[in-house]
Amino acid sequence: MTDTERLKIIVFDYSGHPFQVQLSRLLAGRGHDVVHGHCEAYHSGRGQLTTVPGDTVRFTSIGAGRRIRKYSFVRRLLQELRLGLDLATLFRRQQPDVVLISNAPIPTLCLAVLGLWFCRTPWVLWHQDVFAAAVGSFAARRRSALVRSAARVYGAAEAWCARRATHIVVITEAFRAVHERWGTVHKTTVITNWAPVTEIVPSPRDNAWASEHGIDSALTLLYSGTLGLKHNPTLLLSLAARIQQRGTEVRLVTVNDGPAVSVLRADAAARGVPIVLLPFQPYERLSEVLGSGDVLVVLLEPDASEFSVPSKALSYLCAGRPIVGLLPATNAAAALIERAGSAVFAPLEASMDAAADWVLDLWADPARRQRFGASARTLAELEFSPEHTANRFEDILLDATGTRQSVNR
Repeated sequence: MTDTERLKIIVFDYSGHPFQVQLSRLLAGRGHDVVHGHCEAYHSGRGQLTTVPGDTVRFTSIGAGRRIRKYSFVRRLLQELRLGLDLATLFRRQQPDVVLISNAPIPTLCLAVLGLWFCRTPWVLWHQDVFAAAVGSFAARRRSALVRSAARVYGAAEAWCARRATHIVVITEAFRAVHERWGTVHKTTVITNWAPVTEIVPSPRDNAWASEHGIDSALTLLYSGTLGLKHNPTLLLSLAARIQQRGTEVRLVTVNDGPAVSVLRADAAARGVPIVLLPFQPYERLSEVLGSGDVLVVLLEPDASEFSVPSKALSYLCAGRPIVGLLPATNAAAALIERAGSAVFAPLEASMDAAADWVLDLWADPARRQRFGASARTLAELEFSPEHTANRFEDILLDATGTRQSVNR
């Protein structure tokens, strides 16, 4: 790499997820000056966001000491606007050659984009979720004129941001239809998500984390990740209750924060289903967390499938555990789950009997359970090539700055 090709890059992933952090480390390892940022006010499962031996990437954040009010529209809007000002200030202070932005909510993104425009800084939108579609879906359910108006404004704002990006990376071919409507498909590249296979590894079922939290030999369904508007948490209890009704001792373990916790606690008490409710765990314990489940559960509502791909499914594959997907069969994650030998069921109450039967058949056959877990891990090792993906991102970022011609990889 020549000096003209060495860039100062800011990778800002609002959520702080593991594979975005891995990309920053890979780019830094290639000689780029990389700053990785996230939002401390947003609580989610996070990657290794502190320096480890051998790191050349630097870490920063916005929103320290705050917490996003996810389910208070006005307060959340004001907080996200404030975070947008903080992010624009971060970009101005760091003066990067190029910026890669992922998962930023629309109000935050809009103000950050204004700041980048003012500084004439090229930037790439890493489009993980189509927020406008998510808000529109929520508005349709609420049947509120005010919410519908807000959804239209959010849609226009997200399209405005996309049109001002130097380039756009989308995570599935399905997102191309959105960019066709926005007139931005000509600058769009599909790069599917991955999970860090060297960091999330298979763990014994009886591990230290399981022992610390009293997770014994009963059939354990485990869900680890965000539970928000695009999920129906009561399906987790429905599945566990169906299994319990068939005479098998079962436990549901959920690892997440937010309003869904109170819903799960009340529903579990009403149904008499044993449940372990835990907040997000340290990233260094994630392999043990996932290893503690006999079957790992993925959850996504039907109307969310067009604008979201649950990345937790990718981490589950790395953990080498059977997976039951309660999500539309057309979602990109569903194909991976089925390729690993696991099963996908529609996220509807009517599907929970079939899902419970599948789990119980698997529970009765430990050898088959082990085969499915091994198949999941093998698929992760086959599909997730962070180095190849880093090559593609590096080319896009270099091209965005106009400092050299694209390198064929």
